[in-house]
Amino acid sequence: MYSPETSEIWSKLQHLAKQAKSDLIIDYFSREPDRFNNMSLKVSGLFLDYSKNKITAEVLAELQALAAQSPLAQKIQQMLAGERINTSEDRPVLHTALRNRSNTPVLVDGVDVMPGINAALKHIQSFSNAIRSGNWLGYSGKPIRNIINIGIGGSDLGPNMVCRALLEYQHPKLKFYFVSNVDSSHIQKTLKDLNPEETLFIISSKTFSTQETRLNAQTSKKWFLESCESMEQDISQHFVAVSTNIEAAMDFGIAQENIFEFWDWVGGRYSLWSSIGLPIALSAGFEGFLELLEGAHEIDQHFSTAPFDENLPVILALVGIWHINFQGADTQAVIPYDQALHQLPAFLQQLDMESNGKSVDLTGRSIDYATGPIVWGQTGSNGQHAFFQLLHQGLDLYL
Repeated sequence: MYSPETSEIWSKLQHLAKQAKSDLIIDYFSREPDRFNNMSLKVSGLFLDYSKNKITAEVLAELQALAAQSPLAQKIQQMLAGERINTSEDRPVLHTALRNRSNTPVLVDGVDVMPGINAALKHIQSFSNAIRSGNWLGYSGKPIRNIINIGIGGSDLGPNMVCRALLEYQHPKLKFYFVSNVDSSHIQKTLKDLNPEETLFIISSKTFSTQETRLNAQTSKKWFLESCESMEQDISQHFVAVSTNIEAAMDFGIAQENIFEFWDWVGGRYSLWSSIGLPIALSAGFEGFLELLEGAHEIDQHFSTAPFDENLPVILALVGIWHINFQGADTQAVIPYDQALHQLPAFLQQLDMESNGKSVDLTGRSIDYATGPIVWGQTGSNGQHAFFQLLHQGLDLYL
């Protein structure tokens, strides 16, 4: 099993880190007039400037050699091919297939998953078009105006973040609410001023057994039935589910045709690209949702084909490894200045820390190197009046 910390490259990086201990980034620019051009990259409309990191070309070369020495290239291809790289659960990891807009076959145990993905997209398309056009009517004949997504973790953070980020594209007659907290005040406050005859609930739960989600779903169902004095069958026009557990969703009272499918090879923190992204299609429109998938697919293709020294995700990962393992910078602040991205830090907290928070390797062997930073942050304007002084003037190490 590959162990990066035992390699000669790792030892050389430790030596380079000691040499660079007193370096200042401003001095790098003085010595390297082309530093910005050499340490920036544009891919599919995304621009990455990593020149303002405390890192040299020599360090980058060693980090890229470390990546080349590792099984990264093999793992990338295994992931895209549908192999079971999630060894703890013996599952493929195929969020990339969800956004495979080239529609090339992706095989899992010899079966192409793309027809199922395309069928799920058609289901999202027909439903989102019906809601947005006003053709989908509640039990009393009124169109839907309020949409409440009930989920937790990736079933909340992903679609919530994207809907907020694309707020300017939101349908003008629809309002969106996201409920994740098990504290009853969250759901009660959300429901307080809504008309149940115009309200749609999306119950997003991979297994339909998550306690927090089920509790909020039961509260919503009770509120709906009591407020409308309606019959159990009326919920078919007001409750839909996104789940792999169709039987449990039907037992809750959701009609089978209102259950949106996804699969156990979709990790929760990557699930916004699946039917979990239903609120995105409802808010920004199905065509907008497809554009989102297409953008992600472009980056997936870049990630799988670009050499490591020109590979945007790989460069970001290597710079992160340098910071947390060799520079002693064990936290990472994400500070968006666009208010539309105010949910991005919370989304990235799960995406990064839940993915990389490990203390053992694939064989169960304890490791003695850092696998990821503590991710935190908020919008820049607020941060400037909250924690920036400590970052700029405090005595701890901040890069």
